[in-house]
Amino acid sequence: MAAPARPTLAQIVTQHTDACAEQFGLSASQRKVCRAIRSCRTAALGGQLQACEDCGAVRYVYHSCRNRHCPRCQTRAKERWIDARVTELLPVPYFHLVFTLPHALHRLLPQQTRWIYDTLFRCASQTLLTFGHDPSRLNGTLGITLVLHTWAQDLSRHIHVHGIVTGGALTAGGSWVGSRKSFLFPVRALSRVFRGRYVDALRKARETGVFRDSAWTRDDAQWGAFVDELQKPEWVVYAKPPFGGPEQVIAYLGRYTHRIAISEQRLIDVNDQRVKFRMRRGKDRSERKELTLPGAEFLHRYLLHVLPLGFQRLRHYGLTASRCKHDKLTICRQQLQVVAPEPKPVETVEVFWLRVAQIDIHRCPECGGALQLTANLPPARGPP
Repeated sequence: MAAPARPTLAQIVTQHTDACAEQFGLSASQRKVCRAIRSCRTAALGGQLQACEDCGAVRYVYHSCRNRHCPRCQTRAKERWIDARVTELLPVPYFHLVFTLPHALHRLLPQQTRWIYDTLFRCASQTLLTFGHDPSRLNGTLGITLVLHTWAQDLSRHIHVHGIVTGGALTAGGSWVGSRKSFLFPVRALSRVFRGRYVDALRKARETGVFRDSAWTRDDAQWGAFVDELQKPEWVVYAKPPFGGPEQVIAYLGRYTHRIAISEQRLIDVNDQRVKFRMRRGKDRSERKELTLPGAEFLHRYLLHVLPLGFQRLRHYGLTASRCKHDKLTICRQQLQVVAPEPKPVETVEVFWLRVAQIDIHRCPECGGALQLTANLPPARGPP
């Protein structure tokens, strides 16, 4: 007996988009994501018709949507991005830090999503660079990669950036200063500087009229209460233990850089009423739980994490900033007395699938014979 088909995000989108739009409303970008996920690897996007020379079996190969919010289209993009990053790693410890925004800021999100995310990147990177340049610490420029995540395990909003930071810095004089083996910066001090920078950015944005579309931000009393609510608690900056070496950094990048709000492996059951999925809880994420949501609610939560058009969720600063990384990393390697790794050749689609899934896309899955292209399939057109 064949195993039951695994639930997919495309199935959820197909069944629940109309209900989600009616209950919560959908923006143009959210509708675009829904169309892409629903059409991915179907006749709607066109593809190729292949036939086996030996047994005559026919196979339809449809194009992928390549949307960054689609769970089926991230693996190859992730692998290519990681291959490019390998040549930028230094033989030093790397630290993992997380900067999290308080939930009170969610009040601004509907009108100011891009500003909230951009300011998170700017304040987190400036905080780290400032600590790195402190003469009492490393007195130099760090290498920083920041990755934006906006979700929690239950798909609610939890806006934070993961930072991968070099355990050392390049001084203005061109020498390398290493950090302590298991400590980079005090997280409480990082938290307070980060909070101060972000609140200052909020005040300046209000003064310059950035928030004029939100009526409550123009009311002095409401704005003052909002800022007080942000300043009272400590903001969460978390430092995880340093990576053991470049190999662990690569493994981390593979898990986090191109992750979307939920992978299809976490889906348990989908029908026309509800969606059941797995999630982890607890500080160490060891507690497992199953959560069931109405289909429209699940899709609404998923679409909360659609990024603004053209928004870059992976950014590099300091030694790895695009404008100077070649020269800076060359000096770092000279100081560390290591040779730059050879760049990997660009992997073809055929080699990629053979390595990742042990599938030879030129061989018939029925008999192993050679597959030949017999026709190009244009995208299927729906009714007007």
